[in-house]
Amino acid sequence: MNPSVRDDPRLDKVLRFLDSIGITVIERELEHATFLPGLDLGPACIYVDYGKLKYPGDMVHEAGHLAVTPSASRALIGSEQQEKDWPPQGEEIAAILWSLAVARELDLPLDFVFHPNGYKDDSSWLIEMFESGNFIGLPFLEWAGLSLGAVRAEKEGKPAFPKMLRWMRE
Repeated sequence: MNPSVRDDPRLDKVLRFLDSIGITVIERELEHATFLPGLDLGPACIYVDYGKLKYPGDMVHEAGHLAVTPSASRALIGSEQQEKDWPPQGEEIAAILWSLAVARELDLPLDFVFHPNGYKDDSSWLIEMFESGNFIGLPFLEWAGLSLGAVRAEKEGKPAFPKMLRWMRE
């Protein structure tokens, strides 16, 4: 176990949050290559190998993939039935924005989730966009019933993004 990562209080905050919204995190040794060090996705769960996990904020983004995937498809992640082109580009963008909502909800620094060694070197650009109120992907979250843009939220008397109506797509 990588104690410096596992002992990060921000990670505990993330783990408690994920549990509260129904995303299971399972600790296991990951012997195969993974897209992000120490993390893999399974059917409606995240597998974590703390000995290999470099950036605990990556867990938020991986959870975002689960959250924005329809529940029927979420159960197939990691199986032979999983769609070959998963996640589609729209869901990738939505997972990034969902991650922002989690960071705001948990009062995490944006560079914890959008760390400099991730997001194809676009982390600082993403943070700049989000801090300026440019929420790339918001139409998808609105379409999926997860959140509302400012105009619609005002019309409906509901909170606007980055507040979420719900955390998991049905």
